[in-house]
Amino acid sequence: MTINNRQLRSSTTKAVTPPTSTTKKNTGKALQKSPSPTKKRPADKATNALKKVPGSPAKKTKPTSTVINMEVSDDLLSLEPWSYQDADSFIMAKKMKESPPSLHDDINDEANERRGKPTIHPRAGQAKAVIAGDWLFVQGFGLGGRYNESIVTLMARGCANIAVSVFHQLGHVLNLATTPEDYLSIVRGKTAGPFASGCQAAGLVAGLSNEDAQALERFGMQLGIAFQLVDDLLDLRGDERMGKPRGADVYEGKMTLPLIHALTLSHGRHRERLAEMIESFEDSNFEELMRLLDRSSSLEYAEILVRTHLERAQSELDRFPPSEAKEMMLLITQLVMERHA
Repeated sequence: MTINNRQLRSSTTKAVTPPTSTTKKNTGKALQKSPSPTKKRPADKATNALKKVPGSPAKKTKPTSTVINMEVSDDLLSLEPWSYQDADSFIMAKKMKESPPSLHDDINDEANERRGKPTIHPRAGQAKAVIAGDWLFVQGFGLGGRYNESIVTLMARGCANIAVSVFHQLGHVLNLATTPEDYLSIVRGKTAGPFASGCQAAGLVAGLSNEDAQALERFGMQLGIAFQLVDDLLDLRGDERMGKPRGADVYEGKMTLPLIHALTLSHGRHRERLAEMIESFEDSNFEELMRLLDRSSSLEYAEILVRTHLERAQSELDRFPPSEAKEMMLLITQLVMERHA
């Protein structure tokens, strides 16, 4: 079953009465709350904010999962008062802080398009694109600085990890000795980390205990790893809906997991040929590359890992009672599995 954007928006608009009591400590047990037709859930306003954020539906997976984590927290127990405006400002703060690496990646990769949209530097110039990224980063921390120190530290650490992981990734370009552990380290910091920090911080903003918020962090980490693995598969298989050319990662020398797996299992002339293609890839090599990947079952291996990490993500939600928001989080795992862009 494929979940489209309209279904995702309509499924997150249930109205509830916001928590008002501040006399009891959050215990993690579900509370009974009466629906209120006059109050909008955070997802209502956040969905409107997301409409203003450029990018494909896949690129909105991180902010959408963050919104729904706030809703899970609200459904559970949140006895600490928090404004529905927190959803808007928190989501936009995260998006603004995580967008600069994409702008700067476009410059490093000399990419003229991202997800089918023109990038900034070919139109405005490299200097202005760098400044635009810096501006977004500062604005993001201006919005995010309103929260308590633990949340600000969490978001700052996540942004620092993105930078460290990009450095790590650049050091592994065309490095045929890259291991699965190297790959996972990069993915945890660059792709999965923003998922994880967003989910954890959303729970804390909404008033969850540290233990429950850490479960959401683990959910986000597993979801993010699966997201990147699907991205690896899409890059190799190609899909015109992706908005970027097939094999872009291979052309750029990025060591994705299917390539690492194939290099590990291939020997003799097969490994030599695979190494040659990775180091000087051309369009005419695609069919041969796919044959070598099929020979080592590397795409199937990546698919198995996608399912494994999504199952781990789903298992982290077992501690939470049934709710509409929890159902939406489970649907997001399905969206990641079935995405094509």
